[in-house]
Amino acid sequence: MDITHLLNRTLEVWRVVATDDGAGGQDTTLVRQADVAAKVDQPSASERMLAAQTGSEHTHDVYLLPTADVQRGDELRGAGQTFRVLSVVQPSSPVYSKAECQLIQKEGA
Repeated sequence: MDITHLLNRTLEVWRVVATDDGAGGQDTTLVRQADVAAKVDQPSASERMLAAQTGSEHTHDVYLLPTADVQRGDELRGAGQTFRVLSVVQPSSPVYSKAECQLIQKEGA
């Protein structure tokens, strides 16, 4: 099964990277890693309720190819939206990856 035809958006993957600061510590910055094909959906009511029970705000599901390098803590950006990746799961037969995400809204939006 191929889900490529369902992936109707391109999102940028941004990841926190630590670098030495030259004084014995580290600086962290978000670095763009790659672009990925994606489909963004809203989770079901039961998925949102389960997330709320665990203290998480799961606002969107982002479907990706199973080979997409997306990890917990990454940001996915595109079309004026930014999503924080809360977790990434795959079914037992890896035909896709699903990133459970939180939409980060800008102030005043």
